[in-house]
Amino acid sequence: MKHEPQTVEFIQQLLKQATAAEFATLKRSLVADTRKGVKQALVRTERRLASEEREANRIKALYDFDAGFSDGFILGLDEVGRGPVAGPLAVGGVVLNRQFVIEGLNDSKQVAEEKRDAIAQEIKRHAHAWTVQYVEPKEIDSEGMSACLRKAFRAAIKTIESGGINIDCILLDGNPLRIDEREHNVIKGDAKSACIAAASLVAKVERDERMRSYALQYPSYEFDQNKGYASEAHIAAIKERGLCPIHRRSFCSGFLQDSLF
Repeated sequence: MKHEPQTVEFIQQLLKQATAAEFATLKRSLVADTRKGVKQALVRTERRLASEEREANRIKALYDFDAGFSDGFILGLDEVGRGPVAGPLAVGGVVLNRQFVIEGLNDSKQVAEEKRDAIAQEIKRHAHAWTVQYVEPKEIDSEGMSACLRKAFRAAIKTIESGGINIDCILLDGNPLRIDEREHNVIKGDAKSACIAAASLVAKVERDERMRSYALQYPSYEFDQNKGYASEAHIAAIKERGLCPIHRRSFCSGFLQDSLF
């Protein structure tokens, strides 16, 4: 009795969901299938699996980088919001549980906005500890950015330690701040280190949420869109309406000499 071949649509669905091991078996069974739709599905699946392998290797490299520093608790630190003309500076701190691999983990700037929140939630769910520390605009204006960065990083370390975490190593994105003897500075660390990337994502998501709440208080400045950065529309709003209480006056002198507050 002759068996009818599986439909192209059925095979395409199998291939769409196949793991690497399953694909190897399917590919052998379909080697003689000359249907165009099947051939195209095989090519697409090979490309998908190759992309998934590259991503898995990238994630592994992030965790392997951290493991090269210590087997103990590693605190990753990163700042978000250094450059905006409005809103707080945020410093994230994360101690990852290396038993849980966070899929999609990356420098927050490299993660699509619609994916950041879900990844940040996974980080917070599985991390040994996490925190986000803020420095408000008035402090930035009065103390300067360098002093505020040190203040926020120290506060993040203190908060994590107060939760009972015995930090063995601190990985800090960027140039040396010399805030702690356990500090290791990693240039472009949010693209190299798992815990720094996690800190970057958590800080970014938390700060963006705060800027969206400010947008409800000060709708003219569209903080939900620009997150405090000096977009063309934001600059125009400053020139038209002056500064609101969350603007960094020292960052806005080029746009406006006098403010409303």
